Amino acid sequence: MLPGPPPGGRLEVSVSFWRDDAGQGLVEYALIIAVIAIGVIVAMIFLRGVLQNQFSNIGNNLT
Repeated sequence: MLPGPPPGGRLEVSVSFWRDDAGQGLVEYALIIAVIAIGVIVAMIFLRGVLQNQFSNIGNNLT
């Protein structure tokens, strides 16, 4: 016998799929990491001159 639709029909399948949050945590962590990465990149762009001077000074003092 071939499997058919569940007893509740297609509406029940749609509602259960909508309420299923199995992968929600992973997506939330990925979004948090993406926001942090964008923040770090923006900060590095704005602070590029200052950071470049600091690293140049450190390099000059080491040699």
